[in-house]
Amino acid sequence: MTNPPEHARTDSLATPPPGCPAHIGASHAGASRLYGPEAESDPYGLYERLRAKHGPVAPVLLSGDLPAWLVLGYREILDVTRTPSRFSRDARLWTEMREGRVSMDNPLLPIVTWQPMMSFVDGEQHERWRGAVNDSIARFDKRGIRRHVTQCANQLVDRFCAAGNADLVHQFAEHLPMMAMTQLLGMPEAYSPQLVNAARDMLRGTETAIASNEFVQETLRRLVARKHAQPGADFTSWLLEHPVGLTDEEVQQHLRLVLIAAFETTANLIANTLKMVLTDVRFRASLAGGHMTLPDAVEQVLWDEPPFVTVLGRWATQDTELAGKQIKEGDALVLGLASGNVDTVVRPNLDAPIHGNRAHLAFSGGAHECPGQDVGRAIAGTGIDALLLRLPDLALAVEESGLRYRSSLLSRHLVELPVKFTAQQPSPDADLTGGQAPTTASADVGQVASDLSQPGQAQGPASRTSWWASFRNWLRGR
Repeated sequence: MTNPPEHARTDSLATPPPGCPAHIGASHAGASRLYGPEAESDPYGLYERLRAKHGPVAPVLLSGDLPAWLVLGYREILDVTRTPSRFSRDARLWTEMREGRVSMDNPLLPIVTWQPMMSFVDGEQHERWRGAVNDSIARFDKRGIRRHVTQCANQLVDRFCAAGNADLVHQFAEHLPMMAMTQLLGMPEAYSPQLVNAARDMLRGTETAIASNEFVQETLRRLVARKHAQPGADFTSWLLEHPVGLTDEEVQQHLRLVLIAAFETTANLIANTLKMVLTDVRFRASLAGGHMTLPDAVEQVLWDEPPFVTVLGRWATQDTELAGKQIKEGDALVLGLASGNVDTVVRPNLDAPIHGNRAHLAFSGGAHECPGQDVGRAIAGTGIDALLLRLPDLALAVEESGLRYRSSLLSRHLVELPVKFTAQQPSPDADLTGGQAPTTASADVGQVASDLSQPGQAQGPASRTSWWASFRNWLRGR
């Protein structure tokens, strides 16, 4: 974490401690919290109440009662994302951080601590880092990704298909993206369960989040070292060899960014799409009747239930105005992606289908729009298609009203999605061990890192060989 300047730390001794209302200015007096029971139980309802009271930009409080602005309007979000001269991604500008009001145990730290990666810079540095990421993503074989995802989806289905019931959140949606991404990054797929645990823990901001973050960092640190010695046709190797000359630290941090962001967004997208297919009569009828393709359904979900409901990540570079609100230099802005998607400016009728329209804010906007969104769409769409092909009579095993969500500042995701179906036998060569993860996200960091640095050792349960390696060998022999 970047330390505040000495003068800021000295001055902060005279300022009220975090959470004290004395440091909240008049503009945020009576502001609503974006954390706590109300925000966690009904975030969408909170956004609409704030819109009705304040308009497209509302004063809010983040964890520790730190003041910020929630941008609710579609046009206003685009204005913020497209004008880095006024609203920067550089977290070091944040007044609350510079003046020492962000406590060391604040759950926002993993989000706002400046790191050497593209999501924290603008201008030439952003173009340099993002260019390396974009170029490396462009090297993926899209058809190869779909084949790989289909194999991963079938592997997951094999683990529960004989039971006739499953929880599609924990047994499918949360594992498929990590299985796919670890292979694309050049990591053995046997590590995906551990990384699922760690990624989930980090994003929830639990008391073990720091240990989970270290697990991910150490795993990626060893991966970078291994790829120096044994490069391959994978994202990590391509970043390392890119002409811009990224340092090992820069490669590692961008791997972490891509891995964690892809996991959370795609896992939520899969779960939300499956829920709508199983519960929404319009979707069910459209899909069955051929009027709506699965990609159309995915896009509709990106409008209605985006994987990230908000993004904290803009700071005012100067005193400015936004939708009539006076924004001070160093103020934090939270982009309300979910609220922007239902703004009447772009969606006067929320019940109207919007097939083929990708103008939503699910992946943010401007220069920092998610570069891997098409990979996420491919993983979600291909995985769901494979699941429905294997289990065509999938049905929700509980009443829709019984489904529960867990919400945080960034996301709102299903706790579980219980389903039932006609039991069937798994594939003859299916691995039914499930690659069980350790009981805590911080467990076995050293062992995993050691394995990553010794690629000749057997991987995963029962020393099995990765199916992907076998598949590549088969392709070479054709």
